This record gives sequence, structure tokens and C-alpha cells, in this order.
Amino acid sequence: MKVNRDYYLNQLIAGMGNRLIKIVTGVRRCGKSFLLFQLFHEYLNSKGIDDDHIIEVALDDRKMIELRNPDKMLQHIDSHIKDKQTYYILLDEVQMMEDFADVLNSLLHIRNADVYVTGSNSRFLSKDVVTEFRGRGDEIHLQPLSFAEYYSATGGDKFTRWKEYYTYGGLPQILTLEGEQKKIDYLRGLCETVYIADVLERHKVKNKTEFEELGRIMASIIGSPCNPTKLSNTFKSVKGVSISHKTLGNYLEYMEDAFLIKRAIRYNVKGKKYINTLSKYYFSDMGIRNALLDFRQLEETHIMENVIYNELLGRGFRVDVGLVELKTTDAEGRTIRKQLEVDFIANRGGARYYIQSAFAIPNEEKKAQEMASFRRIDDSFQKVIIVKDDIMPYRDDNGYMIIGLMDFLLSQNSLERV
Repeated sequence: MKVNRDYYLNQLIAGMGNRLIKIVTGVRRCGKSFLLFQLFHEYLNSKGIDDDHIIEVALDDRKMIELRNPDKMLQHIDSHIKDKQTYYILLDEVQMMEDFADVLNSLLHIRNADVYVTGSNSRFLSKDVVTEFRGRGDEIHLQPLSFAEYYSATGGDKFTRWKEYYTYGGLPQILTLEGEQKKIDYLRGLCETVYIADVLERHKVKNKTEFEELGRIMASIIGSPCNPTKLSNTFKSVKGVSISHKTLGNYLEYMEDAFLIKRAIRYNVKGKKYINTLSKYYFSDMGIRNALLDFRQLEETHIMENVIYNELLGRGFRVDVGLVELKTTDAEGRTIRKQLEVDFIANRGGARYYIQSAFAIPNEEKKAQEMASFRRIDDSFQKVIIVKDDIMPYRDDNGYMIIGLMDFLLSQNSLERV
């Protein structure tokens, strides 16, 4: 089943010939190889570029093990360059090659080479873009299938597909599997033999049990403010295990590096500053999250918030969690401070949206609760509430936009139309 991932393909196309290394990152099995070796390859062919000018190497293929040696890789590429026309070099899972940074730097010296690589780990790749390839690397972060991409491949009733999506996630292989059990077995297997094992091996984590338990805790508290110290207290009080906040901080960083989770920092809207004391964490894919919990705790409210967060990132927004502080008085007239949250502040260029994820607004009391933080933000940026209900988008008396989840997810420009 083919899904045309045009948003990411267009980024590759836009980078053609820019003399930068195009680096596609993302969690393992999210479709990086398919994007590069099939979709982009097909595009090159459609523009008249013959296969003999497209050099492909899948470094996670055992047959290519010799090419994980940097010198042999360079020899391999040199042997295929026969003329002065442009050659397109596509390297998959480049972090598996020794001294890959040196190899990529060498490829930049080939005048008629246009280089594209993929990698599954940010510590090997994204952070090196900042250091080794400053000004010479162009990173494209590929996410698992969005709901719109998933739905384009399946069709049918939108809410039936939504239930499948929030249960099994958007890893492309899910689309090829028939039946609930095969999907569950696939996701469980990935968590155990790929994602967890990969992190444990790469970072030489000695205590597998603690690391796995942290993964389950993070999966169970998506969208809840936390930090390593708070998590350390949770381990001590709930699990009866003493584990330092420093170790837990390292574990969280390892999960972020593997693109399993993403951290959203809290931003004080009125103070216009970031607050690093507590952050929220979201999973890059709901199937991975649910598999860690053995498909328990499928609370649609929190899952919907996670999916909205991923959707905003996939549209190129920088996403923070908003915090609005206010002073009020209690029954005895004493001044107290309250903190109201905005689920997401989405920034892209000069555009900003304040967004609340509200599973349902059954009455005026709930509506007032969702809008409380909005009322105390005095700038003119758009304020949006996304609800699960299948409704026509509308503006209320305050000018706030209320939009249904399906309209938001299935239209790439849903916010721009607000």
C-alpha cells in the first residue's frame, strides 16, 4: 500500500543541487528508506535521471556490511562516477558506517555529487548537523504517518479509522497487516527488539528493568508536567525503587535521541519566557506508546492531545506548552497565584496559534474552563479549540475558533482557514 508523502518529498526536491547534505531523520521504521529509495528515486527518474546516476546504499542491509567501512564506501562511490553529470548519492542509515562524518565531508568535495542520507538517531545525526555540518547540512525530520496520510491509504468511515490510528499508530507497516493481533504483535516486537534494545545497546544502559519501567511511566503520563526529580519521587513512592534524577534525566534524553518521545517546554505567555522546571512529553507514535502499556490505558482524551501535538510538528510549527499566570483572592481576601494552561502555542514564521485540545464541551461550565486561559491573553493571535465532535467550524462571541478534530487533521491548511 503506497502513501505519497508529498510534504517530505517536496522538501527533498527543494534541496536538490543546493550543495548541502540532505539528512532525513526519524524514528526507526517510520518510512525513511521508502521516502528516499522509492518516492525520491521515482521522482528523479521522472525528471530523466537514469539509474546509473543514482547511487544507493542501504547500510542496514547485511549484504552491504563491507561498505560500513568508510574507505570502502568512498571507493564504491568513486567507482560509479564516470562523467561530469550530477550523481545522486542516497545512503540509508548512515550512522551504521564508521566515521560517517568524515565520509560525508569527503562527498561534499565531489562537485557533481548531490548527497542524501537517512539516520535513526539524533545523537549520531541531528546534533552532528550543528557541529560537523554547520552550514553544510539540511535536516528533514520524517514523522510516522499523519492521520491524513493514514486515511488517504485506507478511506472509509473517518471515526473508525481514527480509532484504528490512535490504537495502532502511524508506522507504515501497520497498513499492510490484517487483524488486531498481527498489529499488536508487530508493535510489541518493535518495542522489545528494536527500540528498547537499540537504546540499551547504544548507551550501554545496565539496568534494563528501570529503563523499561520509565518508558511505561512516560507512556502513562503523556501530556502531564514532569521532570527527572518528580519522576525519581514517583519511582520511590510507587515502585519502591531508588533511582537518581540524574539517571532518569539521562534515560529521558536517550529516548528523545531515538525519537521515541519529544519534549515540549512550558512558556510563560505574559512573562514571555520559557520555564524549564517542568516539561511535557509526547510520543512520536501512538502505536509505540500503546505497545509499551500492553494496549491498556487507551484514554482518548490524552491520546487526542498527543496526536494534535504531532500534527502541529508535522506541519512545521515549533510547539510549546503555554502557561498564563494570574493573581486572584481567596474567600478570606488573601492574594493567591494561579496558573492556567494553554495546551499548545504553535509558532511558524510570524504566525502564532493558541490551541486547546478539548475532547468534548458538553456545557457552558466546561466551555468556560477551556477558554479561561484564552481570556487572559491580550494579544491578537488566533485562539483555537479543537473538539472531538464532528461539527462545522465556527467562531464564538469571543472570536475564538472551534473546529472538529477530523476537520483539523484532514485539512493541511485547517489553521490558516481559521
